[in-house]
Amino acid sequence: MKLDSPFFDRLRTKPNKTRRAKTDGPRCEWPGCEQPGAHRAPKGRGNEGKYWNYCLAHVREYNHTYNYFAGMGDDAVSAYQKDAMTGHRPTWRMGMRAAPSAEERTAREADLGSKGARWHDPFRFFEEVGGAARPAPEVPEGRTIRNAERKAFEVLALEISAPGAEIKSRFKELVKIHHPDTNGGDRSTEDRLREIIQAYNYLKSVGFC
Repeated sequence: MKLDSPFFDRLRTKPNKTRRAKTDGPRCEWPGCEQPGAHRAPKGRGNEGKYWNYCLAHVREYNHTYNYFAGMGDDAVSAYQKDAMTGHRPTWRMGMRAAPSAEERTAREADLGSKGARWHDPFRFFEEVGGAARPAPEVPEGRTIRNAERKAFEVLALEISAPGAEIKSRFKELVKIHHPDTNGGDRSTEDRLREIIQAYNYLKSVGFC
């Protein structure tokens, strides 16, 4: 570059004073070391979320010999690795918590609806197959019931006049019937469970519970 270049004065030059490393950070925690501890190293099993502060040389040495399973026997290590596959959450063998059949789930849900005549048959479906017809629920005074709200109550097998506490109670009962965790992992009723959750959340959002 020419000395008379218009860009020459924009070049940065090395400062006269020697640049010094910042000393306001943590010191290396390696015994006898006085270097800055700019690198973190995990303290190990039982101290999750806690770290040592080491310099570059000592953090490399620490990581070279680090062993999370130090002090554990082979059986304990195998058990830990097995539990890690499920996020350390309890599991059950297939068949230990047998899922009820579709007929049993339908019967249990119908039994919930039959208690106290809490559901009705607006399309007279059960009457056609031999079930007893039920009167339509009374609409509470002072509130216009929309079709989406009627459908949500039907999904939960409840009358429109059901109080908030009963809505919550019915929601919990239906979730227990259809949730895979209570059915031995059976996911055949996930659509029904999703429909129940959506109905409850809708009723909750419009102030019914």
